Amino acid sequence: MILLPLWSFAVAWLLSKLLREPGGWRALYGITALSVGAHIAADVITSYGTMVFAPFSDWRAAIGTTFIIDPWFSGIIVVGLIASAIHYRARWPAIGALAVLLAYVGFQYLQREHALAFAAQHARPGTHIDAQPRPVSPFNWTVFVSDDEAHEFAHINLVRKVPRRYQPGDGFIARVDSPYMPLDKAIWVRRTRYGEVDQPTAREAWNSDALGFFRWFAAQPAFDGRSEGCVWFVDLRFVTPGRDVTPFQFGACRESGAWHPYERAGRAAKVLLR
Repeated sequence: MILLPLWSFAVAWLLSKLLREPGGWRALYGITALSVGAHIAADVITSYGTMVFAPFSDWRAAIGTTFIIDPWFSGIIVVGLIASAIHYRARWPAIGALAVLLAYVGFQYLQREHALAFAAQHARPGTHIDAQPRPVSPFNWTVFVSDDEAHEFAHINLVRKVPRRYQPGDGFIARVDSPYMPLDKAIWVRRTRYGEVDQPTAREAWNSDALGFFRWFAAQPAFDGRSEGCVWFVDLRFVTPGRDVTPFQFGACRESGAWHPYERAGRAAKVLLR
């Protein structure tokens, strides 16, 4: 956000040269500033968030209403663009699409509050709650109840009355949608932060300089096993039912008495990060 004026100028200047705009970059600066601002806003509503005060702060603003790939969110934009192309002399398609998009994000925010209220019913003293948006539907959420030692989480659908059955051949959308259970049938899963055995070693690996970036990035870090002198961790907010691979699997491996950072690709391969 701090660099928005600079980026807007750079884009406006480049476009003015490419389009040979008679008014120069000043004629395009307003629309480029709005475009950069819209991109920042779209990042803020996801669970990833974005560093709005970069480069002066690495704090991430994240409202967490919208999954990183939301077909409804994208669909509203696409319909608005098509309508604007057809009625290119009118403003109402763009204004209408923007209004619907804002209303949709507001609706998602209300669903997040509903999910948090459900998680609060499962919370205990000393725990904190969170809710992460999930794909396909604004009613699909993963709720978390966490403390310093473990996370308990459940994949829920806020309006579903009966579980959705999935059979091989039903398709990808059904596969990623069916794990989300009605509230009264929620299945709570427990994942520890440091494992059940030899926790001191796992804590040492987690607190090592090798995993400094992942400690900053991960919202719900959890132990994910050991192999060949390595201790592996995942961020549970990216454990999405129905997906074959979980992204952002990082670990620290002790080599020559020091911890070194690795990223795991699948269950076998690992890549040294530096």
